[in-house]
Amino acid sequence: MPLKHTVIPCITALLLTGILPGASLSAADAQPKYTIKDVMKALHKGDENIGKKVARGQGTAEDFSKLLDYYSALPANKPPRGEQASWDAKTAALVKAAKALKAGDAGAVETYKAASNCKACHTAHKPEKKP
Repeated sequence: MPLKHTVIPCITALLLTGILPGASLSAADAQPKYTIKDVMKALHKGDENIGKKVARGQGTAEDFSKLLDYYSALPANKPPRGEQASWDAKTAALVKAAKALKAGDAGAVETYKAASNCKACHTAHKPEKKP
């Protein structure tokens, strides 16, 4: 058997098992593309923000893409407070709503409004302010 036919499978096996130094393919090691703070700042900060614009039905294709990009990072973040199951459900709803907006689905704005209920998420997951 030629050498290249044995070396390539061996290297692949070593990479997949993480035996080679620095060769970790574990999903647990992956960091989210954006932190929760990054998402809130990019989409919800200020009086005129993308979230409010979209909720008013004035969002653009660029806005929808940005929503999807940022919201897709939320499920990979850990909630600072509250139950993981609640976090998973809320972040999944945001991603689903952003996908519906981007696809131009009928009723997507209403779905987005329901999913982006700030108070519901903050009550369950935002850390309490320190006195």
